[in-house]
Formats: sequence, structure tokens, C-alpha cells
Amino acid sequence: MAPIATTTTTQPEPDNKVKNAHAKEDVYTSGNPDLAFPSETPTGPPQFSDPYEQRAYLKHRLALAFRVFAKFDFCDGVAGHITLRDPVDPTSFWVNPFGMHFSLITDDDLILVNHDGKVIEGGRNRLLNYAAFAIHSEIHAARPDVLCAAHSHSLHGRAFCATGRKLQMLTQDHCVFHNDHALYPNFAGVVLAAEEGKHIAATFGSKKAILLGNHGLLTAGQTIEEVVFWFQLLDRCCHIQLEADASAAGSGVPLVEIGEVEARSTWEALGRSGNGYFMALPIFQLAELEFGERTFLGRGV
Repeated sequence: MAPIATTTTTQPEPDNKVKNAHAKEDVYTSGNPDLAFPSETPTGPPQFSDPYEQRAYLKHRLALAFRVFAKFDFCDGVAGHITLRDPVDPTSFWVNPFGMHFSLITDDDLILVNHDGKVIEGGRNRLLNYAAFAIHSEIHAARPDVLCAAHSHSLHGRAFCATGRKLQMLTQDHCVFHNDHALYPNFAGVVLAAEEGKHIAATFGSKKAILLGNHGLLTAGQTIEEVVFWFQLLDRCCHIQLEADASAAGSGVPLVEIGEVEARSTWEALGRSGNGYFMALPIFQLAELEFGERTFLGRGV
């Protein structure tokens, strides 16, 4: 069961949201993106004055994240990992033990890995997937803003990553990744070298997602919830892209892409960190049921 927060975040909101709505009409023909969510919408998790309480809360959210991945069938053998930067020691991260199905993971099963790749805390199974360390340690090192990163060998993600290209802006959901996903086209085998992890992190840059050529998807962000939401949405967008490509090839009619201005305004409405956090909450509500919990909006408090 998740601990009770001692304090909760005061969520940042755009100033003069409604006042500025009319001022932006000339720029955004579909309306002001700031109005996509009510001003009182939570855009991040509760905060704790005690880092150990925050650790306990976040570990439980990570366990829920693995249940969500299991529901989406993102567990493929022993492949896949989600990492969480430790709030007590930010140079270390929590990750799933190697060889455990996502649907079975609890808070106590998670293992803590330090910057040298040594498991320093965890449950009975303390096996580390070294590929998880090789990739995620470099991302966490290069991106201080990243609390969480997720990678899995999802079906549609793997299929699209074999095409060697980035997503086209075909639907509203695709626009969440407008100018916000990267392509790493070089597949050099299983990532077991720190240098390869550095190359991936460098290509990733400051974006929320990266397509690993001939490999799969990876997402990262400031909250566990947004990272999970971006990942499942990206896999769906890959699926849609593949279906649309097949349709266009069969009919000979080219795909219709969303324009630059429209794609940008849609990203501004839906593609920010706080948007991803809130849009993830319904699937975390379902995951909570597996632990016999039901918290307000699925926020864990």
C-alpha cells in the first residue's frame, strides 16, 4: 500500500489561461491549447519532505507501471525494463529483476542498482539485466530531468523500428510526438557496452521518445506515469502508421499528413509532461485494483 503524502504539489498552471484564449485564436485556429485540460488538473505526483517516504511511494508506482505494461502485453520473455531514479541517492536507480514477469512484480521485488552497475538492494531475485544498465544508466546520467525511462520489445514498436524512419503526423495522437521523438538507426546487437548506451543517450537528446532501429521503443520523462503513457501511445501510433502504410500501398492513394502549425498546436495541448501524467491516471486506476487499492484519480494518495 502506498504511503500517505505529507505534502502535495502545487501544480504549475499557465497564467491567465482563459484571458489569453481569445488572444491566441489568430494563431491556433482550433482554439487555445491551454484549454485542453481544466486549470485544476493535477500535472504531477505528490511530493514528500522525507526522501525515504518519497522512495516508498515511487517504488509502488513503479510496481504499478509494470502491471500496466503486462496489461498491454509488453512483457516478452526476459526483455524490457523500466527504471526509476532513486530520490535518496539520485546516482542509483530501481529496476525490475531479470527473469520476473511484469505481472508479478511488487515493490519488494525491485532492485536498486548503483552507478557502477552493482545491485545494492532488492528482493530474493537480484539478477540484473545488463542491457538495462548499459542503456538506462547513460540516459539517467545525460538527462538530470529524467526520473523514469522505459523500454520494451513491443510488437508494433519492433515492427516499425525495422522501417528505419520516424513517425509521420497522421493523427492527433501522433502529434504528441511532433518534433519530440528521435531515431537511432544503428543496430549493433544486444546493448551490453556503455559506449553504445552513450550513443543512444546522445541521439535521444531532450526528447520524450526514441525509436531504436531493429530493436524497439524507449520513452523517458519526469514522472513514471507519463513515461508509461507515452510508451503505450507510441506503440499504438506505430501500429496505426503500419496499417496506414499498408492501406496507402494497396490503394495507391497517398497518406494525408497533418500540417506543421496544426501538429505544433496539438503538441502544445497534449504533449507536455503534465499532460502525459494526467492522461496516464486511468490506466493506473486499473493497475491499483490488482493491489486491492482505489485512490483518488489513481494518484496513489
